[in-house]
Amino acid sequence: MAEISLYNQRFKLKHGFCFLNESMKKAALFIFLFISLQTFSQTVSGYWYGTANVKSSSSTNNYLVELVIRQNKTQVQGLINYYFKRSFRSIKVNGNFDSRTRQLTLLNIPLTYHGSLEDMEVDCIMDFAATLRVAKAGSNLVGTFMGKPGYKYSCVDVNFNLKLDADISKEDSILRAIKLYKETYQVWKPNFEDTLVAVNIIPRKVENYVIDAEYKQRENILSKEILVDSDSLNVDFYDNGEVDGDSISIFYNDKLISFNRLLSTKAVHFRVGLDTTREINEISMFADNLGTIPPNTALMVVTDGKKRYEISMNSDLKQNATLRIRRKNH
Repeated sequence: MAEISLYNQRFKLKHGFCFLNESMKKAALFIFLFISLQTFSQTVSGYWYGTANVKSSSSTNNYLVELVIRQNKTQVQGLINYYFKRSFRSIKVNGNFDSRTRQLTLLNIPLTYHGSLEDMEVDCIMDFAATLRVAKAGSNLVGTFMGKPGYKYSCVDVNFNLKLDADISKEDSILRAIKLYKETYQVWKPNFEDTLVAVNIIPRKVENYVIDAEYKQRENILSKEILVDSDSLNVDFYDNGEVDGDSISIFYNDKLISFNRLLSTKAVHFRVGLDTTREINEISMFADNLGTIPPNTALMVVTDGKKRYEISMNSDLKQNATLRIRRKNH
């Protein structure tokens, strides 16, 4: 009996230990997978792309968004690119990421007001608030561009869902994109017709407080002075050379009439009536960025009846290129 009892104790001990080992293996595997998932989910570095939209009782407006960011501990920096109607914007961003709550916050992003007309664009200064969602199918940033207090009714929330492109979200690629400011390869691209169509501008004052302030801080450099016969002129801007992502804003007599216009082989066109109460009228080109090949260069074509003037305009982050226009005395 003593031998049987001892055998039973050894049997229980042996098989109990095996059972405990199996449980521990499962627990260890679960913990490993959980930690791996948590570790993977702690970073928001990468290329994110998708759409954003605002819905009202009368309309739905879509923004096409690309976010390129790099996380360093809790700090995040990068750039956000977006298309809205016929405008392209490229903006540097900074913020923070809370890995515990998976909340990403980027502050003070100028987002074109969803109700803006093409000839009267207005910015809403918004905060970007997103939650990181991680799944087998991929990672997403889901959240909202939120208007500042006091502007909630005019600058309504814009909801977005951005998907991570893991294949190209490499550290060196992200750093290069941030360094160049304007990314040369965009993950998401609209149709050709949407991005390179000719833009027709009606010259009237538009509001963009950020660009207005920066314009005043830069020096206006004279590119050329012309003498014209007509009271109104046709003006066209093209990218001068290789199309490299140059974006410009246009001032007429120090008043902003259009901003964030992407230069291409198709014209940014407008017709301007000269202010006859002034001896000199001026058109200035403000560089929103430097493209991938600095400085920001444009070919400006001015048509005065049958006369045609071609002016090379070069601007950077310190200087605006300016055309001076005088009207002949009749």
